[in-house]
Amino acid sequence: MVEIKRIEPTKSNLKKFTQFQIDLYDDNPYFVPPLISDDVATLLPEANPAFDFCEAEYFMAFKDGKPVGRIAAIINRQVNEKSGTKNARFGFIDFIDDPEISGKLLEAAENWARKKGMKKIIGPLGFTDLDHEGMLIGGFDELSTMATIYNYPYYSEHLENLGYKKESDWLEFLMKVPDAIPEKYNRIAEIVKKKYGLKVLKYTNRKRIKAEYGHAIFHLINDAYKDLYQYSTLTERQIDHYIDVYLNLLNLDLVTLIADGNGKLVGIGISMPSMSRALQRSRGKMFPIGWYHLLKGLKGKNDRVDLLLVAVHPDYQNKGVNALLFQDLIPYYIKNGYKYAESNPEMETNSKVQSQWEYFSTRQHRRRRSYAKKL
Repeated sequence: MVEIKRIEPTKSNLKKFTQFQIDLYDDNPYFVPPLISDDVATLLPEANPAFDFCEAEYFMAFKDGKPVGRIAAIINRQVNEKSGTKNARFGFIDFIDDPEISGKLLEAAENWARKKGMKKIIGPLGFTDLDHEGMLIGGFDELSTMATIYNYPYYSEHLENLGYKKESDWLEFLMKVPDAIPEKYNRIAEIVKKKYGLKVLKYTNRKRIKAEYGHAIFHLINDAYKDLYQYSTLTERQIDHYIDVYLNLLNLDLVTLIADGNGKLVGIGISMPSMSRALQRSRGKMFPIGWYHLLKGLKGKNDRVDLLLVAVHPDYQNKGVNALLFQDLIPYYIKNGYKYAESNPEMETNSKVQSQWEYFSTRQHRRRRSYAKKL
């Protein structure tokens, strides 16, 4: 018998909620676990400033007393108000290959959403775009990344059998790092610098980049991404939180800022050494030795770099600013011995973003999807 239980959002309960996913993929060589502490902080209302405009309910499925599935039901009021919709989201969804379990989990999320007056449910999505989103539907034999969801192939079949339809797809690309900056990038970058009076900014001090451009980085992200699918505008409280969480982790060699003649930020590229193998070795835990594997992932040898974020102000999009970013970043990739670069998920319809990889040797190696169902 399958039993669905509502999970009270305490640290203890949310650790078990997160641990279920890690246990489910224990023998899978492509799954990259989250840090349990990070997921708990995301799911805990008092720790995540997104709860200023979001609400959520968590459910777990049990069979014969053992956990066999989990799901989060979320409402982002900010996105609904901006888009004039009444959408709920589902995310953090995992289950064993049993249609009864997936059906009852999604039914619990749907019933909660209906009671809240929602008309449609979509997912997998998180609270905001900085959370994991999109169900993997292609590339199951590719090593996942710390910024993306990995799931078994049967997930999408279960959803489709329950009446869920495609809402949107994302594509991901694996690029070979070139031995030198592509000549066309160099040429475009020099033209762009002269034409628009742009300059590259590099920092070696985290306190200084926080003080001078910390807020500007996230305001630029808001401006650049505002029209993207289900984008949730970052609030000042979220920005303060992310400055503390993320900027402390970055290798500043892999952070490139582009400013205009007045010092206004117009572009940013943020990369990070791949943490996939380090997170696998940590098994989602900092202690007793997880911290060692994570530190080794940040500081040790690595042949792969993750392109976490590229953002260009709308006034400068399609004007070659991306060439300026990669003119600066590629030498650092070469210096650090990176052979491959992973893109973040990009909307399949966003040909402008995908065109920035045209001068690299690329392979589109993963596809993921959001699903929707009317309530």
